[in-house]
This record gives sequence, C-alpha cells and structure tokens, in this order.
Amino acid sequence: MASLMKLRNVNKIVGVLRNHNASMASAAVMPNRNPDIQHKQVFINNEWRDAVSGKTFPTVNPATGEVICHVAEGDKVDVDIAVKAAQDAFKLGSPWRRMDAGERGYLMNRVADLIERDRKYLAELETLDNGKPFQVAYNVDLELVLRCYRYYAGWADKNHGKTIPIWGDFFCYTRHEPVGVCGQIIPWNFPLLMQAWKLAPALSLGNTVVMKLAEQTPLSGLHIASLFKEAGLPEGVLNIIPGYGPTAGAAISRHPEVDKVAFTGSTEKYITTPSHSLPCPKVGQMVAADAAQSNLKRVSLELGGKSPNIIFSDADLDMAVDQAHFGLFFNMGQCCTAGSRCYVEEGIYDAFVEKSMEKAKNRTIGDGFDPNNDQGPQVDEDQMNKILAMIKLGKDQGARLITGGGRYGDKGYFVQPTVFSDVADNMTIANEEIFGPVMQIMKFKTVDEVIERANINKYGLAAAVVTNDISRALNVANSVRAGTVWVNCYDVFDSCSPFGGFKMSGNGRELGEYGLEAYTEVKSVIIKVPTKNS
Repeated sequence: MASLMKLRNVNKIVGVLRNHNASMASAAVMPNRNPDIQHKQVFINNEWRDAVSGKTFPTVNPATGEVICHVAEGDKVDVDIAVKAAQDAFKLGSPWRRMDAGERGYLMNRVADLIERDRKYLAELETLDNGKPFQVAYNVDLELVLRCYRYYAGWADKNHGKTIPIWGDFFCYTRHEPVGVCGQIIPWNFPLLMQAWKLAPALSLGNTVVMKLAEQTPLSGLHIASLFKEAGLPEGVLNIIPGYGPTAGAAISRHPEVDKVAFTGSTEKYITTPSHSLPCPKVGQMVAADAAQSNLKRVSLELGGKSPNIIFSDADLDMAVDQAHFGLFFNMGQCCTAGSRCYVEEGIYDAFVEKSMEKAKNRTIGDGFDPNNDQGPQVDEDQMNKILAMIKLGKDQGARLITGGGRYGDKGYFVQPTVFSDVADNMTIANEEIFGPVMQIMKFKTVDEVIERANINKYGLAAAVVTNDISRALNVANSVRAGTVWVNCYDVFDSCSPFGGFKMSGNGRELGEYGLEAYTEVKSVIIKVPTKNS
C-alpha cells in the first residue's frame, strides 16, 4: 500500500481500488472502527463553543443506523457571531491582512502537512460518518484533499494583476484583492474534498470564511478546523458551523455582511430537521435569491447533474463496461457527475447490458471498514428511501429492471446495485438526479441523435464519450453542453482543471486558476503621469 500511496495519478489509484482483492486488502492501511471523536462543537474565532441555543443534533453511522455522537446545532445567532469574527479578521491592519501572501502559502502547506499526519484518522471519520469505503477515503478522497490545499498554497503569491496601456498620460494597473467574508455551504457526499475545494482558494487569497457543514457528515470538517488552528491561522479567519440548511445555511446566504456565498448541493433535495422532512425544490435558486435580496452578494453554485456517458460500438467493450460501472457506482452513486444516462450504440447494446448486469451483481456491499466491500451504505435513511422510490418509479414507468432494485439487508441504509435497461428519455429516472447506485442504459443509433438527446436534459455538469475515433470523440466533446467532458475515461479530477456546470448545474468554476475568480475582486488603479508641459 505504501507504493500505492506514492502513485502520482489518482486515476491509477482508483483503477487499483476497483479491482482490489484479498491480497491487496491484507496489505492495506487498517482502520480503527471506533475513532475517538475529538470535536463536536461550533468553531468560531479559533475557539470551540456550544451553540448559543444549547441545542445539539445526532450524527448517525449509516452502516448501522446508530448514533455516533451529538454535535452542536448552530443557527442564525451563531452565524451572526461567526460573521462578526470574520469581519474583524478581515479588517485592514489585522494579522491576516498584514500577512504576506507567501506566508499564507506556507500556512496552507502546514495545514496539508497536518492533514497528512492525521490522514488515517480523517479517513476513519469519513467512513464512520459518511459510509464510504475506508480504502477509498484514505487513498482517493484524502489524496485529492492534500493536492488541493498544496495546489492553492502555490497560488497565494501568484494571483497578481496587470499593467494596462490606456490612452493618455496615465499609468493603469490592476490589483487582485480578496472579496471579504465568504459564506460557504458544503454537501455530504465528499465532506473533506468539498471543504478543501472551497477553503483552499478562499483562504489562499486572503479572504475570511464562515462555513456550514452538512448536518449528515460534520465530524471530519470539524477536525480540519482544529488543524488550521494548530497551523497558526489567526483568530476569526475560519469559522465553522455545523447545523441545518433552513437555519444556519439560510442565515449565511441572507446575511447582509457576507460578501460572497458558495453553495454545493442539488437543485432539488430533501431538507431534513428533527421535526420535519419535506421536499424543498431548487435549493440553489433559493440561495441565489436570498443572496440577491440581502446585499447582492456574489454567488457561485454547483447544483448536481444527470451526466450522459456515450459509448460507441468501436470501443473496447470490457473497458467501456468497466468505465460506465465506475462512473455510476463510485461513492455509492452519490456523485454529482455520476454517468447516470448511459447511451450505448445499438450494435453493442445487448452485450453491454449483459456485462453491466453481471458486474453490478458481483459488487460486494457492506460496512465501509471491511476492505472486501466495494460499496457502503447511502448517507442516511432519507437518501435511501428517495432512491428506492425512484427505482419503483422506473419500474412503474416501464423501464426494465435487470438486477437489484431493493434495499440490501435490514440494518443500515444499503441499496442493491441496480441496473435498468430499455430506459426512455421521457422517464423520470432518465431526467432527475437519483444520487444512488442506479444505472440507466439507453440505446442510440447515430452521433447527431445522441448529441441531441444528451443536450435535452436541464443539467450540464459532466459528460463522457468512449470511442476509438478521435474525430468523433472531439465532435461529441465540443457539442455536448457540459462543464467537463471525459474521453475514454471517467471521473478524472485534478486541482489544476476547472470544474463546474452549464444550465441548471450551476454557475462559476471551482479548481484551477479559474477557481480563483470566485474569491477575487479586480480593482483598477489609474495614476496621472506628470509631463513636461503639465
């Protein structure tokens, strides 16, 4: 496993994990199934404190349905206190504003070093709280987290402006300045990674942050707060609130002293509190509306997808099946980029369906701490029930269920790997994001047809094309309306490459140099240049 960790290509790591066996499992890093929970409070101004209300909420192990611990339930009052701390930390003359850009980069690298030190513990928290297999959390999630912090540490002293030759006797230059207090709301499917995608660019450029963690998975994000403090981050720069969307989340998006809000979630999701669970459509649009009504704060949104994975008959069939399987079932199907609309050319359709069915049947399901399991539980009971309801709807609307389709076991929130064939474009399962281990396979005849069908969906986050014809691959890649298109691969992520969506998949970009734009204000400075005649 030591050599595995040194691989510089995360896709290779994922490839190894997809084909892991007992010998690899025996050599893997072995987790502690009961890690000590060190942090359960609100983190404000570099201090751990109870929520002002005194309320707590349970965070649950999705593999068992049992409560892990109770976490402080932050709400509007806690957000107000956190925003004030972030404002104070952003004032001119504060330690954070006086810090050299290069020193911010050093601090970010110190955080990465501490994450590397606590890598096993953080992966244990992810598996305990989220359910994902420990080996995936350790080798994939944490690897990408480390790369993200280190990548943006390098940008801290390189995000500079330009000199511009405007007309007349003037000297013009631009400055790239931090936006200010940034509100960030992250999801539960990749808790540490989504936290890194937002914290790393924001802090590397000198912003301050108030972040709401997903109520389903707060534990690992709280530990990261302690590492920032240990690394020497000044007081008030980072404030983290565990809590619910309608209270803590809404307080951030509506706060008049928050200068920017970044939200990753879904356009349609269930909002759950201890007292109610109801469908709340278009949460991303609600965040944007709240932001506009409060102070026209800047907004970036990543809102999910229904990604087409287009497979042509000239592709290597086994490779295409493996890729499609991984593109859908990775992380229990709880990926915004999941290749859930699998379009297969008619000449290989039947063979593709048969092989996909067999591969899904062979997935091992169970506790993520067991290295022999490919698939863990869904994040919570609500998510499991939503997936099962979508499966029933698929059957009712005439899709052919060829494997899976039900709950796995009677303990925890497991769903059987499920494959539908003969799916029509007008079916709900072909249009709405299921966010679970449910594959839909559809047949197509021509390139023009499949491009049109791929683009008809309201989402536009990601897409993929599998073919040995590079001209056809480029035609599809250039024609599909999606923020990322993979050719003969799937779910390849790198901190250097921007990520974001078209249409209802959101606006703005994360990662890469483009990801800095969300946390930067551009200022023009124009100076009158004296001349001999003036």
